[in-house]
Amino acid sequence: MTALSPREILDHLVAFPSVSRDTNLPLVAWVEGYLASHGIASTRVPSPCGTKAHLFAQVGPAVDGGIILSGHSDVVPVDGQDWTTDPWTVVEKDGRLYGRGCCDMKGFDALALAALVEGQRRPLRRPLQLALSYDEEVGCMAVADLVHAMVDALPKAAAVIVGEPSMMKVVTGHKGGIGFRVHAQGFEVHSSLLPFGVSAIMESARLIQWANDQNAAGAAKAPNPLAADFVPPWTTLHVGMIQGGTAHNITAKDCRFVLEMRVVPGEDPQAWAAAALAEGARITEAMQRIHPDARLQMDPMFRVPPLTPEDNGPAEALARRLTGDNAAHVVSYGTEGGQFQVLGGYSTVICGPGDIAQAHQPDEWVSVEQFNAGWAFMQGVLETLEQ
Repeated sequence: MTALSPREILDHLVAFPSVSRDTNLPLVAWVEGYLASHGIASTRVPSPCGTKAHLFAQVGPAVDGGIILSGHSDVVPVDGQDWTTDPWTVVEKDGRLYGRGCCDMKGFDALALAALVEGQRRPLRRPLQLALSYDEEVGCMAVADLVHAMVDALPKAAAVIVGEPSMMKVVTGHKGGIGFRVHAQGFEVHSSLLPFGVSAIMESARLIQWANDQNAAGAAKAPNPLAADFVPPWTTLHVGMIQGGTAHNITAKDCRFVLEMRVVPGEDPQAWAAAALAEGARITEAMQRIHPDARLQMDPMFRVPPLTPEDNGPAEALARRLTGDNAAHVVSYGTEGGQFQVLGGYSTVICGPGDIAQAHQPDEWVSVEQFNAGWAFMQGVLETLEQ
């Protein structure tokens, strides 16, 4: 079968509406078939429910020291967005490629698949590996199974390139993410009898105020060296939506919200999670002194480790050599990079085409210039593996 160009592969990938809430199996099946047509075996790692799958593959000799190209197959929904083009068809105009995922991150996926097929024909001395995940957009948690599977099945790579849109700049660190779904359960009484009831809303406010206090404390202290380049350079806690209550004159029986933390490298996400749970337990204890059924229930929603800048990391050295970018870049959003670094022990950086500002937007796009720069990067990766 004739090898498709990166742009042709992008056309195929974008045509699959692989929104996180839906299956990605049609996309995975197409990737499997395309790789197989070029003599490349791939392996699925199914989701627990069986409706989704990760995929990994390798070309080149089965030796240590290769390079992993890491991308995700899922995209965010287009519901309610005002698109001027079909989001599931790549449209090129004015030097841009429009379509859902063109930027985040099927553009990189297409480049990685094209590089894998080209690598199959080249005299590589170290392997090129592909990691294609699901559910990145809903918490970056599912990739843990993919990392473990690759560690068990493949030779240990020397570097992981996570191709999230970075304008082909070398991002060496990002904050970790922790999320709790909080359900405050109160006890209803007429508001004139407030001391004998438990307001789920007012008790929720205690946990939210605790979050405010942590933000103030973080802003007031000197940042640790690993966090100094972040904006802001401390761990932030946030509640973006809240709902609850029945009427203005009844103590609220229920209140629900999500407590989110973005943890800087150099601080322990587990310690932050434990601190939040301890505060929830303290509030619950006080609530139950009024009524035994009252409580703050805090269910983990996501927990993503930070990507910690490495001292002379091989992934950073590789990406800087191929891009010529020697500036310091860190970001406050999360990626799957922290999972590769922490769970797999891989040296990891973020470097991919496109601007994160275009991700998740209506009329999402990546510039042709950035897409081409990504392909030049892939050529450099292949040349490196031939040496």
